[in-house]
Amino acid sequence: MDIQYKVNAAVASDQFINLLTDSTLGERRPVEDEVCMAGAIAGSNLVVTAWQGEQLVGMARSLTDFHYACYLSDLAVASAYQRQGIGKQLLRLSQQQLGPRCKIILLAAPAANDYYSTLGFTNNPRCWVLDRNVAVPE
Repeated sequence: MDIQYKVNAAVASDQFINLLTDSTLGERRPVEDEVCMAGAIAGSNLVVTAWQGEQLVGMARSLTDFHYACYLSDLAVASAYQRQGIGKQLLRLSQQQLGPRCKIILLAAPAANDYYSTLGFTNNPRCWVLDRNVAVPE
């Protein structure tokens, strides 16, 4: 299998949506909202992708300052391409773009929670999430 990896290559919103849906991440993303998905791609400043020809088969999408923190928003691999090392390579290539002190931080999907410990990630119970519809008190 000839997988080509690219850093910050253009990805169309429909390609992104199809990948999320095929990888099961679509269950936790607003894939029905193309404007939101297009904005998610456009607002990311580190996107590492995996391609089989013209087909997007994997993506690591992050927001980072490249020096201290890299927030990995999505690590998705199409179901037919999983368990072939594509996710690991996407993480390696993402990490190579970062400075020597930069940490990768993520929220794991429930089904992938155990996966990250096998890659050297440590669990941190201090994550907090504020949903958009919850107002910060005065």
